[in-house]
Amino acid sequence: MAYNTLLVELADGVLTVTLNRPEVHNAFNDELIAEAVDLFEHVDTDAARAIVIKGAGKTFCAGADLNWMSRMVAYTRDENVRDSSHVAKLFALMNSCPLPIVGRIQGAAIGGGVGLAAVCDIAIAMSDAKFGLSEVKLGILPALISPYVIAKIGETHARALFLTGERFEAERALRIGLVHRTVDTIEELDAAVYETVTQLKTAGPEAVRECKKLIAHVVSHELVDAIPYTIEAIAERRVSEEGQEGMKAFLEKRLASWIVN
Repeated sequence: MAYNTLLVELADGVLTVTLNRPEVHNAFNDELIAEAVDLFEHVDTDAARAIVIKGAGKTFCAGADLNWMSRMVAYTRDENVRDSSHVAKLFALMNSCPLPIVGRIQGAAIGGGVGLAAVCDIAIAMSDAKFGLSEVKLGILPALISPYVIAKIGETHARALFLTGERFEAERALRIGLVHRTVDTIEELDAAVYETVTQLKTAGPEAVRECKKLIAHVVSHELVDAIPYTIEAIAERRVSEEGQEGMKAFLEKRLASWIVN
């Protein structure tokens, strides 16, 4: 499907999704949210092995569009609930996406842009990128992205960054766990994303999806409930067709069938 605010390309098992509103620093509006929801509701998990999310132009994502925000000022509470529900749905869909999501972050990630970085399984940023959770500066909250940002950076860093709304550098984003790697040039950024995707494609596709389920289950359950799940999970994987193929390939010193030479 063709979108107005997103560029979508599937090549070599990688679905690249580009936020395509560079004239407003790839800021969110209701159209972009609706199109992204549609995209993540219909991801073809058979055709793609991984998703790369990026921003067109010089900025990853500057958060909410000013024109969209100007309309929000006049919204009733019920209209705000409806509008917020759409945004919340997008982040939930991305967070639970069965495919691994790699974030390619350049320029700036502000507000909802930080939320996008948080729902990426692996986030790679330029060393000069800027980040900010500036909602309190506007008298509002980073509410919709908070479950994912707090899960990524923890309560202590959320307290410091949510309450001050301060901008912070990529080095701090790396230190607190919002991103996983920083590089100095665009060429290195593209190379790092390619390297990460290549690594993902050497892993069993079903195993990767089950790993995402495993992580989600373990972090949301008490240890006494998580342990039985982990026992069942590894037992199922070991007897699965993919698990059998992977273990046999290792023992026979050959590439597994899902690896393209």
